[in-house]
Amino acid sequence: MTSSAAPRRASGATPLLGIGQVLARLQPEFPDLTPSKLRFLEEQGLVTPARTSAGYRKFSPADVERITVVLSMQRDHYLPLKVIRTHLEAIDAGETPALPGATSATTFLAASRRYRRDELIARAGATPALLDDAVSAALLPAAEHHGEESLRVLTALVALRDVGIEPRHLRSLRAAAEREAALIEGALAPSRRTDPAAAARTAERARELATHLDAVHESVLRVALASRAR
Repeated sequence: MTSSAAPRRASGATPLLGIGQVLARLQPEFPDLTPSKLRFLEEQGLVTPARTSAGYRKFSPADVERITVVLSMQRDHYLPLKVIRTHLEAIDAGETPALPGATSATTFLAASRRYRRDELIARAGATPALLDDAVSAALLPAAEHHGEESLRVLTALVALRDVGIEPRHLRSLRAAAEREAALIEGALAPSRRTDPAAAARTAERARELATHLDAVHESVLRVALASRAR
């Protein structure tokens, strides 16, 4: 007999998952995922789980896939949630948005794979020495597996090395990033609270501020290059 607490679904349909089951499935890939983060994603309109008559959230396989897409875009592209939401809404509307270039959740997940060290080197056309130099310069993490962000960085380092720019020449970029991170942290300090929901909002606000700093940095660099070309 079907429990009155269960959300309605067609007979024989794939069972829906509770928050604990979703966490068990996704935390190996996303260890920072928490119940509060799942609730925050719902609050931001990125996932809409079903509700039981008692108010418990129940997630479909499509919900879990969508959550995976969102978390992958945050981890591998460091995009703020409002950008991710706009991107997913465009996909839902049948459009083909340019960023990050996926036409469906499945396509995006395939593009957001994790690379072993040897795979990363081969895909970027790099050498083990270049990867080691990038890690030493704190431009890439010393990790066993890498995502799309690491692939983009290592590919860029290959192109830069071709013109004589080595990872050691770029150590100042890491130092500048640390200073900018400190600026953001200082700006958000008055709004910091200890509850998980507020912490999730603060982290999201930090991502938004990072995109603004990126825009300023790009503009300043372009102006500097233009002035040298005169």
